Amino acid sequence: MTQRINYMQQSPEFFNRLMDFSGAEKGSSIEEKIRHLVHIRASQLNGCGFCFDMHVKEAKIHGESELRLYHISIWRESTLFSPRERAALAWTEILTHLPEHGVPDEVYNRVREQFSEKEVSDLTFSIMTINAWNRVNVAFKTVPGSADAAFGLTKAGLS
Repeated sequence: MTQRINYMQQSPEFFNRLMDFSGAEKGSSIEEKIRHLVHIRASQLNGCGFCFDMHVKEAKIHGESELRLYHISIWRESTLFSPRERAALAWTEILTHLPEHGVPDEVYNRVREQFSEKEVSDLTFSIMTINAWNRVNVAFKTVPGSADAAFGLTKAGLS
């Protein structure tokens, strides 16, 4: 695979703003472990190899188990995820692939049972962020693993 455009060089003002927006997630009310799950699941759904690869490596560096990483795509059947994590994954899926008639109350109520209003809002912005990154990286065919050294991802031992 060859990258089509280096969007970081072509649109540095947008890239830097999206980086700043992403950086704000670190101070959010959503714990890092759930943010990793959200980023990985959205990237799976969007077919973003670059983001999927990057976020799996980040999660591994931050202590996520390999088995849980393997189970993200089957989270409904897996016993490895807490009710809070399941609610976050369901919210990720519904916001990544918006249904024609909007978000069903059932899914919203499920996420509200596990998260405060502030947390639902922060989680939603996290999902928005990864979806933005997925779209730019899918559009321009960013090569998975191509930024490992720049982002310190070689520490994951998965390259």
